[in-house]
Amino acid sequence: MKFLRKEVIFFCSCIFLLSLTACSSTYYGAMEKVGIHKRDILVDRVEAGRDSQEDAQKQFQSALEQFDSIVKLEETDLKKAYDKLNGEYEKSKDAADDVSLRIEKIESVADDLFKEWKSELKEYENKTLRRSSEKQMLATKKRYLDMLASMKNAEESMDPVLRIFHDNVLFLKHNLNAQAIGSLQSEFANLEGQIDELVKSMNVAIASSNKFIADIKK
Repeated sequence: MKFLRKEVIFFCSCIFLLSLTACSSTYYGAMEKVGIHKRDILVDRVEAGRDSQEDAQKQFQSALEQFDSIVKLEETDLKKAYDKLNGEYEKSKDAADDVSLRIEKIESVADDLFKEWKSELKEYENKTLRRSSEKQMLATKKRYLDMLASMKNAEESMDPVLRIFHDNVLFLKHNLNAQAIGSLQSEFANLEGQIDELVKSMNVAIASSNKFIADIKK
């Protein structure tokens, strides 16, 4: 019975992966019919990823400002303080999720693009043109991998910020008293330092994305 269940799970997984491949092929085919190729889709997704990182950067800075404004208040409505901080946490989490989703979409089309490019090298009759195309492919892939690494580094820098934020929001939720505000005050410097690192990582990733877009459009 266990073996049968495993077979069913494996079969369903295969069907799911095949459906994804079919959907991708249909999508690429439809886009190519209107003159939009994988290279163009990659550029578009990198631009969307860059914009998502810029939005996330602004959101985390906004969250820090909200955190700062609350810890500086001596007397405050702690329920309102919790609602505000929780709202900023949820927005920050959504922003981080969007960045991760954009990166996944970039990786998906890039993998398909380079797989197609490598396969089509075999179709060349002219060895000089094939070598030139292969050289261009390797250079483009290297720039892409450098950009992707900076994006993933920025993505990872969001996790510690979200963990700190979540812990403090959760503590405030269950401790609506002066002790909770004291806890927020002690955590502020740590959070500020993590967000500073996040902003730096985002700036590197955004600059890398812009360079990749400019290079691939040449």
